[in-house]
Amino acid sequence: MVGLIWGGVVVAMLGVAGLLACGVSAMRARSLEAAAARAVLQKVMVWNLAAMGVAMFGLMAVVAGLILR
Repeated sequence: MVGLIWGGVVVAMLGVAGLLACGVSAMRARSLEAAAARAVLQKVMVWNLAAMGVAMFGLMAVVAGLILR
């Protein structure tokens, strides 16, 4: 079960890194024109949702590993 816990931690950290990358992309979009910023933010929103899902699955693995331990 230790492998499940540490694997979950790695997956959760990948999700958090994705969320940080989305934040950086959104901050860069502030300097663009309205139409370009809208297009960038639509793509960032999809990646943000995916990163949240990855982080959620990682945290679920950590919790499952702790319960089964």
